[in-house]
Amino acid sequence: MFIVDNYIQSIEANLMKHSSLLEKNLKEILQKDISKNVHLLDFTAFVEPTRFELSVMMFLMDTDGNEVFVEKGDVGFAGSVEVFPEVSFHILEDEQLEAFFDFYEENEEVLVEKERHIFSTWFKSCWENAGGREQERPSYFGVHDDYESLDLKNGDWVDDEGKWA
Repeated sequence: MFIVDNYIQSIEANLMKHSSLLEKNLKEILQKDISKNVHLLDFTAFVEPTRFELSVMMFLMDTDGNEVFVEKGDVGFAGSVEVFPEVSFHILEDEQLEAFFDFYEENEEVLVEKERHIFSTWFKSCWENAGGREQERPSYFGVHDDYESLDLKNGDWVDDEGKWA
């Protein structure tokens, strides 16, 4: 009933519908005067797999991997901000859920990797279209609770600890 490629194409098609919103939000954020205490921009996707929803937050981090907040007297933007609100990346009828979750369980290893690839490719494209390459600070994208992040400038996957090296 379900096919891996069809599921992945569905995700891609649903995300593409929201590209202009993500690009608009990224442009606004990337134009902010970011605090000098910020070392890197860490974009994190939060995925709710049972509801097929995705949202993205940006965390502004220092060299030790700590989130930077604006302190009294500081100049510039810091902290965290929602870059992309929760949206559906796949649509299913309620009566299809049980069969879908069986399909997902059987193909989980392949699907998780393909989902991560689609999410990161889509985000990187929107980030580039929003002028992200002009951002002087290192910028990364990853899925929450994953162990790797995509370096948005060079396209390489790095271990999360490697971001702080």
